[in-house]
Amino acid sequence: MNAYSNKNILRSLIAGAFLLFAEGLGAQPRPVETDLNEYYRFPFAVGAEYRTLQAFSGFASSFVVREIASELRLPLPFLPILQPFVRAGNVSYVRTGSTGAEAWDHTDWFGALGLAFASRFSKNFEIGADVSGGASQSYYEHLDPLAVTGDLSWFVDAGARIGLIPSYNFSVDIRPSIRYSRTLGPLTEFDGVAFGVGFSVSYRFGQDPDSPASAVRAFRLSGGKLPPVFSAMQSYYASNAIGTLKLVNEDRAELSNVEVSFFQSGYMDAPTPVASIDSVAARGTIDIPLIAAFNQEVFKTEGITPLVGELIVKYRERGKSAEQRFPLSYELMDRTSIIWDDDRKVGAFITPSDSALRNYGSYVRQTLKADALSQLNEPLQTAAQIYAALGKIGMIYQADPTTPFVKAQAGQISIDSVNLARSTLQRGTGDCDDLTVLFASILESIGVETGFITVPGHIYPAFNTKLTPREYRELHPNRSLSVVVDGELWVPVEITLIGRQGFADAWRKGAELWTLYDRDSSKRSFIRTAAAQQVYRPVALRESDLGLQYGSKEDLQAVYRAEMARLADSSLGELAEAAKKSGDKRDYNALGVAGAMFGKLKEAETAFQRAIKIDPLFTNAQVNLGNVAFLQKDFKKALASFQAAASSLLTQGKGTGLVAQKVLINVSKAHNALANYSEAKNAFDKATAIDPQRVRDFAYLAQVGAGSGSVNRAAEQKNDVLFLGDE
Repeated sequence: MNAYSNKNILRSLIAGAFLLFAEGLGAQPRPVETDLNEYYRFPFAVGAEYRTLQAFSGFASSFVVREIASELRLPLPFLPILQPFVRAGNVSYVRTGSTGAEAWDHTDWFGALGLAFASRFSKNFEIGADVSGGASQSYYEHLDPLAVTGDLSWFVDAGARIGLIPSYNFSVDIRPSIRYSRTLGPLTEFDGVAFGVGFSVSYRFGQDPDSPASAVRAFRLSGGKLPPVFSAMQSYYASNAIGTLKLVNEDRAELSNVEVSFFQSGYMDAPTPVASIDSVAARGTIDIPLIAAFNQEVFKTEGITPLVGELIVKYRERGKSAEQRFPLSYELMDRTSIIWDDDRKVGAFITPSDSALRNYGSYVRQTLKADALSQLNEPLQTAAQIYAALGKIGMIYQADPTTPFVKAQAGQISIDSVNLARSTLQRGTGDCDDLTVLFASILESIGVETGFITVPGHIYPAFNTKLTPREYRELHPNRSLSVVVDGELWVPVEITLIGRQGFADAWRKGAELWTLYDRDSSKRSFIRTAAAQQVYRPVALRESDLGLQYGSKEDLQAVYRAEMARLADSSLGELAEAAKKSGDKRDYNALGVAGAMFGKLKEAETAFQRAIKIDPLFTNAQVNLGNVAFLQKDFKKALASFQAAASSLLTQGKGTGLVAQKVLINVSKAHNALANYSEAKNAFDKATAIDPQRVRDFAYLAQVGAGSGSVNRAAEQKNDVLFLGDE
């Protein structure tokens, strides 16, 4: 074989290889995102090679060099395009023009280590290059008739590779290469550079990723059973786990770009992204907290609905994009169901945005608008109005016959039922949790902040009066009837007494239940509705009119007035008894303030006069008498009392204190009522100079008389004045 024939063979092989390349590209195109080198990686390969070498420089061209070798190739696991290899075989040097034994000159047995680069461009074609170096032992059989002569040599190889891969496990390579060798002995005739072309066949171990057997997925789901899912917790599940699942990578290779989502047909608009993980080690395990963004359809179910959802896992395996789907079985509970593992869940059932509740609350407030007391705490009056109205339409407590709160909270059963406020309002009965939800929902719908209290076996509502602990007498003389939360006074209401006992009784009973656990406060809890709904948002509702009959307005007014009378009797009775017993001017003053709050102006006036009789210089009672006159629309008499009190305070050197500031506000109000606008502004400016922060609610007094808009603004203010207690 001469150099010319070698070149022709090389041209033919290269042309054939590029034809194979073109066919390979069209054989089975892979997705653009698939890394073919990673996808078709193999653990190791064994092969056999044959090549011929022709002298390029150095030894005589009258020799043809033929090499037969075996090879073991081991791709790097983390970078399969780099493939270290071991090669061993023999090289025969054949003299051209000779036949028989005379044709064979000598043989080299060699071993080499090298590194190959192989890049796969399609399923059936790859191209690459390799370099190697090694040592050989030469045997010259014909040099000495009496003995075999040999020398050690070293060499380096470099070449290209063009590979056809008809199947995953089998490949055929065309290998143009160049070799430099040098002997370590005296026979240097064959030192130099040789060029040649060869081919090799190899068997690649491993499993074809495109074969049916490779359909066995890498991930296994451990623990696919989910706990019950509650419709009322719809918003909660969007960011908090229903449960935790385990995914086990059963492959021997690392999995990367793992994306996990959850989908429930009919109850989701799209799959919910659950987790995104860069990689999962071979045989590794990952915990998946399952979240779910359900749509509004979950609120239409009744009772228990068995469902089967899908956990969708997408990932890359050996460079290939893969997907697995796992069925997840669970039960969907309707929107009335709850499990009492977290009392805050009640917040999900409190629905102030329900139009039926807003309409009802507005009706009650409008009906009782004329009965509003300007001096009495507004949230307290509003709560009493709603309590009276619910009792008037026949709302009563009825224990849940199957899952009462007392058993559910004690852990005797796992699932309870809480009705939405609109359902309880329509039905007219409910247990403690139903009535708590109803009362809180209506109050929230008309702007009163609520919370709820849990004690062993019971839950009941409370509302925020916005008063400070020092102002407890504006609610009731008994300090223990209010609960202090974050510096504000809250009123608890034993709602199960509705329809049977009055608001005053429900208030007192609620406070007693709270104080019952003063010595062991761990058994009670207070939860603001707003705080609960930050975690458990209210259930979504499709608005619809309930078509309720609210009854006669006159009947509601009569019921509410009776409620307020009982509430007044509760407060005034204790104060009257205390004043009679002590004979103290301050007790009579407190009695008068309470009487004014409840609109009993005659009784209030009598109490203040009694206080002044005990001490004619008692400024607080003097001011409060002026307040009574103001509420009776006798503004001149009121102004005279206020001005006299202000002068008295100046005389006593108390013209810059809290009492003086309140008196000046009252003076400003009286002037304003008498249309003495400049005097009203002057009095207000003096009050502001004492402490600007404490007069912010009366800032309109600084603008009175400036124009019709200011007069109208002033007219909009509550017709109240500042009473003086123990300041």
